[in-house]
Amino acid sequence: MDSSSDDENIDNISDDELDEMDIENGSPLKQYYNIGPEIGRGAFSIVREAIRKETGEKVAIKSINTRFIKNKLLMREIEIMKKVGDHPNILKLYEVYETSRHLHLVLELVTGGELFDKIVQRGEYSEQDASKIVRQIVSAVGYLHANGIAHRDLKPQNLLCAGIEGDDIRVADFGLSKIFGDGDYLETCCGSPEYVAPEVLECKPYDKACDLWSVGVITYVLLTGCFPFWDKNNAVLYEKIRNVDYGWPEGLNVSDQAKDLVAHLIEKNPESRYTYEQCLVHPWVTGTGVSDMKTIKLFKM
Repeated sequence: MDSSSDDENIDNISDDELDEMDIENGSPLKQYYNIGPEIGRGAFSIVREAIRKETGEKVAIKSINTRFIKNKLLMREIEIMKKVGDHPNILKLYEVYETSRHLHLVLELVTGGELFDKIVQRGEYSEQDASKIVRQIVSAVGYLHANGIAHRDLKPQNLLCAGIEGDDIRVADFGLSKIFGDGDYLETCCGSPEYVAPEVLECKPYDKACDLWSVGVITYVLLTGCFPFWDKNNAVLYEKIRNVDYGWPEGLNVSDQAKDLVAHLIEKNPESRYTYEQCLVHPWVTGTGVSDMKTIKLFKM
C-alpha cells in the first residue's frame, strides 16, 4: 500500500548529508539551548536532545535540511503541530527556528519509546492498562477531529510513551495528516496496511472516521498482541479488511465490554462506526465496564 500523501514523495537524504547536519555556529538555538547528543534520525532529519538554558527543561530538537522545507507534506505537518500542541496527549511543538541550512523544530522530549515496542516488551496487559491507553488516544483523536484534522496513520509506532510507567501517551507523526472542513472528504489512499480502514482501501471518498477504525485495531492489538487482520499477501490482507473478517484468539479472556467497543470501531460502514464522542462515554473507555482481571497474556504478534 502506498503510504505517500496527496502532494509528493520525499527522497531520503544520504548518510553523508545527514552527517553534515550540524547545528550552525551563531544559530539562535545556541543562544537558548545547550545542544546534546543525537537520539534519532529519520529519512530527512536528525533529532538531538537539548536543554533550555533558562529553565533547565529537556527537549528534543529535530533538524531538517532546508532543501526539504518547501515540501508541502512537511510544512503541513508543522502547521498541524502548531495548531494542536495544547492537548496533553499530543506531542508538543514548542518553537521553530530557521537557519541558512536547516529548519529546527523544538519538540517535547518523550523517552519511553513507541507503544508498539512497549507491547512487545511487556508481553501482558491488564484491561485497566489497555483502557487507560485507549482513553488517551481517543481524547487526542477527538481533539484533532474537533480542530478539523484527520491523522490518517494512527498505529502503535506513532504513539509515544512518556511518564515513569510509560503509560502516558503522546500521538505523534503528522506527516500524513490532513486538514479538512465540514462536509469535506479525503481521497488519497494512505496509511499502514494493518491499520487502514476499508473505505480507504477501496479508494472511496472518506472522512475522519478512518481514524476511529485505526483506534479499534490498536485496541485489539493491546488486548491480544496480534492483528485482527493479517496475511503475508497484501491482496489477501486487504480482502480480509474489506470483509471485516476477524475473530478473537481462542483462550483469550477479555470482557464483553472490550469486545463491544472493538466491534463498534472495526465497523465497515463509516457512518455506523463509533465517533470519538461515543467512544469517550463507552463503559470500557471510561473504566466503569473494565474487567478486574489482573492480566491479559498477549498472543505472539
